[in-house]
Amino acid sequence: MEAENARLEAEKQALLIQLEQERDSSAEGEERSAKLLSQKADLEKQMANLNDQLCDEEEKNAALVKQKKKIEQDNEGLKKTVSDLETTIKKQESEKQAKDHQIRSLQDEIQSQDEVISKLNKEKKHQEEVNRKLLEDIQAEEDKVNHLNKTKAKLESTLDEIEDTLEREKRGRQDCEKQKRKVEGELKIAQELIEELNRHKHEQEQVLKKKDIELNSLQSRLEDEQSLVAKLQRQIKELLARIQELEEELENERQSRSKAEKARNEMQLELEELGDRLDEAGGATQAQIELNKKREAELAKLRQDLEDAAINAETSMAALRKKHNDAVAELSDQLDTVQKMRGKLEREKNDKQREVDELQQSADVEAKQRQTCERMAKQLEAQLTDITLKSDEQARLIQELTMSKNKTHSENQDLNRQLEDAESQLSALNRIKQQQHNQMEELKRTLDQETRERQSLHSQVSNYQLECEQLRESLEEEQDAKTDVQRQLSKANSEIQQWRAKFEGEGVSRAEELEETRRKLTHKVQEMQEQLENANQKIGTLEKNKQRLAHDLEDAQVDADRANSIASSLEKKQKGFDKVLEEWRRKCEALVAEVEQSQRETRAAATETFRLRNQLEESGEQTEAVKRENKALAQELKDIADQLGEGGKSVHDLQKLRRRLEIEKEELQQALDEAECALEAEEAKVMRAQIEVSQIRSEIEKRLQEKEEEFENTRKNHSRTIESMQVSLETESRGRAELLKTKKKLEGDVNELEIALDHSNKLNVDGQKSLKKLQDTIRELQLQVEEEQRSLNEVRDHANLAERRSQVLQQEKEDLAIIYEQSERTRRQAELQLAEVQDSVNELSNTNSLLLATKRKVEGDLQHLQSEVDEALSDAKVSDDKAKKAIMDASKLADELRSEQEHASNLDKSKRALESQVKDLQMRLDEAEAAGIKGGKRQLAKLDMRIHELETELEGESRRHGETQKVLRNKDRKCRELQFQVDEDKKSTERMYDLIEKLQQKIKTYKRQIEDAESLASANLGKYRQLQHVVEDAQERADAAENALQKMRLKGRSASGVFGPRGLAHSMSTTGVAMRRGGSRGAFLDEDFTEE
Repeated sequence: MEAENARLEAEKQALLIQLEQERDSSAEGEERSAKLLSQKADLEKQMANLNDQLCDEEEKNAALVKQKKKIEQDNEGLKKTVSDLETTIKKQESEKQAKDHQIRSLQDEIQSQDEVISKLNKEKKHQEEVNRKLLEDIQAEEDKVNHLNKTKAKLESTLDEIEDTLEREKRGRQDCEKQKRKVEGELKIAQELIEELNRHKHEQEQVLKKKDIELNSLQSRLEDEQSLVAKLQRQIKELLARIQELEEELENERQSRSKAEKARNEMQLELEELGDRLDEAGGATQAQIELNKKREAELAKLRQDLEDAAINAETSMAALRKKHNDAVAELSDQLDTVQKMRGKLEREKNDKQREVDELQQSADVEAKQRQTCERMAKQLEAQLTDITLKSDEQARLIQELTMSKNKTHSENQDLNRQLEDAESQLSALNRIKQQQHNQMEELKRTLDQETRERQSLHSQVSNYQLECEQLRESLEEEQDAKTDVQRQLSKANSEIQQWRAKFEGEGVSRAEELEETRRKLTHKVQEMQEQLENANQKIGTLEKNKQRLAHDLEDAQVDADRANSIASSLEKKQKGFDKVLEEWRRKCEALVAEVEQSQRETRAAATETFRLRNQLEESGEQTEAVKRENKALAQELKDIADQLGEGGKSVHDLQKLRRRLEIEKEELQQALDEAECALEAEEAKVMRAQIEVSQIRSEIEKRLQEKEEEFENTRKNHSRTIESMQVSLETESRGRAELLKTKKKLEGDVNELEIALDHSNKLNVDGQKSLKKLQDTIRELQLQVEEEQRSLNEVRDHANLAERRSQVLQQEKEDLAIIYEQSERTRRQAELQLAEVQDSVNELSNTNSLLLATKRKVEGDLQHLQSEVDEALSDAKVSDDKAKKAIMDASKLADELRSEQEHASNLDKSKRALESQVKDLQMRLDEAEAAGIKGGKRQLAKLDMRIHELETELEGESRRHGETQKVLRNKDRKCRELQFQVDEDKKSTERMYDLIEKLQQKIKTYKRQIEDAESLASANLGKYRQLQHVVEDAQERADAAENALQKMRLKGRSASGVFGPRGLAHSMSTTGVAMRRGGSRGAFLDEDFTEE
């Protein structure tokens, strides 16, 4: 404005000079006046064209103002999105902290598992030590067995010696007289041995009683252990049911996770499409930059043409001065009117200059905003780098956690294998228990039989002792009879010698009778010896059976001790396995909680990505609109500068400008269409989200129904198991004799069933809790849907605001049209004043020639500044392309927008001050006409100062642009880090699903093993009952056999009382009585023993 004012003052001085010259040459002035009148007509035509162009320009200006307001509204929307992004960033940081907490908890769990493994290793070592001790005990027991075998061998040797002595006695009985005393001593020794054997027998019977008591205690222990095993099996069944429920929940969560992943993939595709759009927009900006460069070249050519035209005009002015002097006299009257028009034109020029200043200020504001955007972009890029580094660290931590999870999984598999081995060992031990129980029952049977045999043998030994005493008495009587017979023989020999001669025939017959009696006696003696040998043989067999039974008892004791030790070790192992199962149950619950948290996080991430996508689209549209508005404003600035510098362009240039403005209008219309399409897409997305929410609700209801059906099935199964247990208890109570033991077992079963009921109630409570959790998730989804609906309403509100702004801009356009009409009126007044100014043109022509050189210099500087401005605009376009990435960290932009608004208010204030200054300048113009040259120099100095200020502002804007680029890079890095985190979460969820599937397979194997164990237990119970029936049958048979034996013994004793001559018959009768007495005593002893 100052340069133009200086130029106008110079022209005024030149016109004054020309007027003085034209007074001298009026004739020339008349000719020139005719030419000027023709030029005036041409200028009027040009002015009409320019007025039309000005109308178009004002309409465009009004549209730009509307666009400016729309941009301000978009900036407010960006502020809101920036605040939302700040909240999302805070949420992400909180989620990150939660993830860190989860990682720490997992590490603590890994440490606890390591401690459990160390404990298990310690228990393993303890078990190995126990096994060593058991082996040592077994070796000691084997040593005892060897010692007993040695004693048995000794006893057998003693029995052999006794047999040898019996044989010697047989040999010596032929010489009864010589070896009678020896036989009596040996009999005494044998009686002492028999007494010792009886003592040993009583001791062994007492030991057997003790063993029976111990066996009964062992049976009670076995029954208690069986009850414990049943309890454990029930607990395992309950755990399996719980694991099945957890598996179903995990499958449901997998389905929801897959849906979330599908939504995330769709979001990724949309993000990629947005990136492609950004790339296309970047290509468009480069093409626009090239077009701007071409336009700048064209402007330079036009400026050169203008300079040439100015030179030609100066030459023509020199030629016309001569002619104009003639017409000075005629134009002197017109000078007054021209001066008036000149004043009006200067006023209009000042108004235009004000508008140009305002546009320049708006351009400066936009350049500053671009610089701030670039700074924000740089900051966002720095933040993105930080987030990428953090994400890399988190990825490393996640990899370490996955490694630890794999280790724990392998350890879990090892523990499960150990569990399976332990269960197989339990089943084997149960089988061994049953076998040992059967063996114990068989041993009981054999012991009963052996006790009966012992009793019978004891009775037989007592009978044989009585027979031995009777035989001794008979031997003594026979010896007395023998002595009598010898005396008689001596007497007979003397009588034979005396009566040999007389009674030779009678003597021979007497000898034959004696020989027959001798033979009978020897035959009886042999029979008695044979009976003694048989008795000794029976005694030997009884002692052997006794030793064998003792050995069997010791073996049974060793086996029972082993079974007790194995049962205790198994109980310890079972307790350890119960602890491990409880720990795994806790881990499963923790995994379920983590899965729920991960689902919530994925849902939150999906909503955040959806929101960010919307914000990205909105910001992209806003940036595109800002770019277009900046382009339009830059072009308008160039057009206005050209119009001010040249004084008027051709109609062709104005048509080009109109076409450009129409193209920009079409681009804005396309942007509006794209925004409407984006709104429709967002509405479609919202509808999809609502459909997904309805599907999730239906799925949750189905899950609830399935869980209720499972609870009903578990209740029915519990009732069935209770009924079956009651039936089995009733059958066992009928079959068993000991009511107290059955009562205890029933009480234990009732307690177990109560525990099972409590457990089922707990499961029911857990199910209700899970239902509540699902209801909470449904509420959260509903809240998310409501938030999305709110966001839609906000978008609609923004659209309504945009429409209102468009209406306001339309009103402003109408106001500008009114102002344009006023400017037309002022223009016409200025044309009248031009006639007055032409008088002073002659005076100002000299000064104009001087100022043209300065004008050229200023125009060159302006061209340089315009090129710098164009470069800054191109940089701003690049920054606009990059600003699309700076959405995440727009909080700083909001602060800077506030500062820019404050700056705009300050600029408005400065504008008002400048308007007041312009008015002052108009007042000073009359004064400045006298000192035009001095004022022109001052204005040039002011223009230089203005140029320096613009350069400094350009530097500041370039710095801000660099900063915004940095912020944009940081934001890009943050986006990549967030995407990487989402991928890592997806991988972690997939690993969790794999773990859950493996656990489900293990649970199925456990179920199968438990079913096999139950089938084995039922089979073993059937075998046990069969064996009980067999034992009862065997006992009945043994009782029948004992009765038959007693009858046979009585018959044998009654049959042994009939023998030959007098003395022998008497002795045998006495022995028979004794035998009968001994038999009755033995029978009485047998009855006492059986009663015991």
